[in-house]
Amino acid sequence: MAAHRARRWTLGGLVSLVAAALVTAVLITTTGSGANRASAAPTAVTWSDDFDGSAGSAPDPAKWTIETGGSGNGNHELQYYTPGNRNAALDGEGHLVITARKNTDSALQCWNGTCQYSSARLNTARTFSQAYGHFESRIKIPRGRGVWPAFWMLGNDLGSAGWPNSGEIDIMENVGHEPGVVHGTIHGPGYSGSGGLGAAYTLPDGKAFADDFHVFAVDWSPTAITWSVDGHVYETRTPADLGGKKWVYDHPFFLILNLAVGGDWPGSPDSATSFPQTMTIDYVRVSTSDTGGSTGSTGKSGAMKGIGGMCVDVAGASTTDGTPIQLHDCTGADAQKWTLGSDGTVRALGKCLDVRGGSTGDGTPVQLYTCNGSKAQQWTYTAAHDLTNVGADKCLDATGGSAADGTRLQIWTCGGTANQKWIVG
Repeated sequence: MAAHRARRWTLGGLVSLVAAALVTAVLITTTGSGANRASAAPTAVTWSDDFDGSAGSAPDPAKWTIETGGSGNGNHELQYYTPGNRNAALDGEGHLVITARKNTDSALQCWNGTCQYSSARLNTARTFSQAYGHFESRIKIPRGRGVWPAFWMLGNDLGSAGWPNSGEIDIMENVGHEPGVVHGTIHGPGYSGSGGLGAAYTLPDGKAFADDFHVFAVDWSPTAITWSVDGHVYETRTPADLGGKKWVYDHPFFLILNLAVGGDWPGSPDSATSFPQTMTIDYVRVSTSDTGGSTGSTGKSGAMKGIGGMCVDVAGASTTDGTPIQLHDCTGADAQKWTLGSDGTVRALGKCLDVRGGSTGDGTPVQLYTCNGSKAQQWTYTAAHDLTNVGADKCLDATGGSAADGTRLQIWTCGGTANQKWIVG
């Protein structure tokens, strides 16, 4: 089980990457082929990668960072993670293929000498992170003793909090000598490594995961994380499972895909393990599903999070009429605590979220203002996580699609984009 490994992050590699988190996202579970994905008609998908591109091209650098090195990642792994498209490339048919092969390059040095294998590991630490929602990938994994494919997440505060305090959610891990079994696990302070909390899912009828694509997913809310394979739920974890230890799944996490070789948990490949081995990813999608902590109902209160997991904030915590509303790192301050009122208002610091001048034009800034019952202060919060101003029939929007600290909020024609999606509570 995943509980047998100590950690899987690279201190020198990942900590330097966790500087910026960008978007929130959505998806619908489907077990069809890439050609059938469109028929699923996912709503409000705000981050995804379908790996469309020419054969041999590297993964999109606007979405993925490719890690490099042969440190063993704290698990005595035997591979060197290479840059570019050497071991991670599109196949031209809508897939990303991560290939583990025997190494013939003497220049690749690992913790134990010249590396025996090469492979790839990708993350979204610089480009995307999200708190809560539905996280899903459709993957065909490799087979054979000593291979270790994974789809997982780490907290975006890894650089400051360190592991395991930042948290880890393993959506799918497989060790090659268990061809029909995958594992889902959480790691946090006091329950990491061998103490990680997880469960296994076994395919029926003796089938192997390497024989076909399967959909691996988690649904994550403020109070629970639930794992599924092909839509079959097999595990749920809540704070009650921790025996008083800290639940650290309350902030954005970023995504990781990798194919390791060897290590303390899977052991080394043996004479029956053939190379190259491939991990083929059809897509990755993320959603701000209703399990992420919001519905269209009134009475919700708490932080209002948008693109990049950033909080809606009253600038300077001022209560002066006309104070700008912005995105800001979440601090838990009163200036970031909002209530969806039964009267249609959205309130903080005793005043209302207001469209300046009652304007209906795209780009009109929103502000804090004394509540007056006008349509400029009437909002509808939808099941799709739009916050729509009644007077303008337009959506609350982060200017320019930015997730930067201090980004001003405005109204804009509703487009279903990431910078118009909000989670309350």
